[in-house]
Amino acid sequence: MTRADVAAGLKGFFGSARLTSVLATTGVGLAILSWAIHSTIGWAGLIAMLATLLLLCGASVWARRDTLDRTGLLPISLLVFSGWAVISVLWSQYQWVTIGGIAYSAAFAGIGVYIALVRDTIQVIRGVGDVLRVVLIASLAIELLSGLLIDTPIAFLRVDAHLADGGPISGLLGNRNELGLLAVIGGVSFAIEWRTRSIERGLAIGSLALALLTLVFTKSPIAYGTAVVAVIVLAVLYGIRRLTPGRRPVLQFSVLGVALVGALVTWQLRTPIINALNASGELEFRLRLWRQMWGLYQFRPLEGWGWMGQWNTEVPPYTSFGISSARESTSALNGYLDVLFQLGIIGLFLFLGLAGLAFVRSWLLASRMRSVVFTWPAVVLAALLTASLAESSILFEFGWMLLVICTVKASQSLSWRNAFQRPLEQEPFEG
Repeated sequence: MTRADVAAGLKGFFGSARLTSVLATTGVGLAILSWAIHSTIGWAGLIAMLATLLLLCGASVWARRDTLDRTGLLPISLLVFSGWAVISVLWSQYQWVTIGGIAYSAAFAGIGVYIALVRDTIQVIRGVGDVLRVVLIASLAIELLSGLLIDTPIAFLRVDAHLADGGPISGLLGNRNELGLLAVIGGVSFAIEWRTRSIERGLAIGSLALALLTLVFTKSPIAYGTAVVAVIVLAVLYGIRRLTPGRRPVLQFSVLGVALVGALVTWQLRTPIINALNASGELEFRLRLWRQMWGLYQFRPLEGWGWMGQWNTEVPPYTSFGISSARESTSALNGYLDVLFQLGIIGLFLFLGLAGLAFVRSWLLASRMRSVVFTWPAVVLAALLTASLAESSILFEFGWMLLVICTVKASQSLSWRNAFQRPLEQEPFEG
């Protein structure tokens, strides 16, 4: 066997559609279950899995390099934000932690770019849907085991055996808010799978029931609010997509105005809303944490303290956040404040540019393209950005990877690089 034969064989293996599908699905699963994997086998096992997957993804890209569409592969907004995080190592007081955090974020970003590059949007939705079905079933199963069968908490997974009481449950995520966010994203994915007839009707209905059941048992006001936003976005996009192109701008601006008014009203009524959701105790902890962060932020308002990603509470100044409370947090419990603290006002501005541009592009695609699959990135981004008001999920692991996927997908379809090459489809529609 010649060297050319070996190269051809490797190229055929790593470039196969089956391997691409497996790697993409594995990437989604690894991102979603990273906390559970770390809690089970430790950081060494998780990092080894990440490194192996990245090597395989790199080999797959090499094998398929001649057939890939590189348009919008690395959006400028993503590069600029990531670049600022990398530069923060220069002024970070915990440089090795910053380097590790950058590498960890880059690993999931790399997987996200790979998935966006080699999979169509419907294939991405199918992959996310398949993984979430397994994760939600497994989460309910372990809660059933802990809460009903053995009636004992499973400490290393933070399963508190509350299922018999109707919740809250956290499943394999270790956090009820993140499990609820996944249930919302799962519900959106399952609905689009059903709408595009990618799965059978019975499986779609069962999957939606699974997502709803999980969401209810999380008892997470944050997840409930995120679900409401996702439903509203879906309904608005459905209405916009059914209009003629000439009438869409009027509704678009009307929706924007209503959203702004709604945000102002919600802010004015924040106290009764919080009391109605029985979240006052949780809010008290968050406010105390945010006040501590704000006091330290004043020392480095422009550049922040340096990128870390998920907090290492053994490193100053993060050691001080758990002193006044028996509860320890590994994030700011607010994605925007987390970016502000770690990367300063400049970093927050760049992050808002990244997320905002991705959402606007995704929204325009969802309202103008024929296929209903284009609504998925817009709704997922809306869910992530809403949940970021009370969690930092969008900055780490599965949230960060989904943001990267949606950003790259939107840039591929609606980028200044190809704005003059081909027009968008304009006519409705599948609904």
